[in-house]
Amino acid sequence: MKNKTVSTWITLLGGPLGLHRFYLHGWSDTLGWALPIPTALGIYGIERVQQYGLDDQMSWLLIPLLGFTMAGCALTAIFYGLMPVDKWNARFNPEADVDAELGRTNWLTMLAIIVALLLGAISMMGSLAYSFQHYFEYQVEEARKISQ
Repeated sequence: MKNKTVSTWITLLGGPLGLHRFYLHGWSDTLGWALPIPTALGIYGIERVQQYGLDDQMSWLLIPLLGFTMAGCALTAIFYGLMPVDKWNARFNPEADVDAELGRTNWLTMLAIIVALLLGAISMMGSLAYSFQHYFEYQVEEARKISQ
């Protein structure tokens, strides 16, 4: 029996590690095992920035992976939190009654949705801003090299 509130919070807090997939689909879920890869690559990109500075081009690609993974998990948390009771129970609690308590939305679920909206927007916009800023700075530097 899967609780909608618990799964929404797990998706929000442990989603980039695939914890929500293991909670909902079990240990054999392939996507659950694949989700930590972009998360680890994004963390590696942050370490590269600390080690090589902001001019490291590899970090421009790696850091957004973490942000986009976090934004995707926030969107999934919103999806789970807003799923109607009957659809939740039919999908994740097929042996329970259609109107079972486990699929209901309460104030903790709504709080998770609000936090997911905030964190998802911040991580998505931060990732886009970081990537585009460094890409355009690189383009300007290359144009200066050509024009000299």
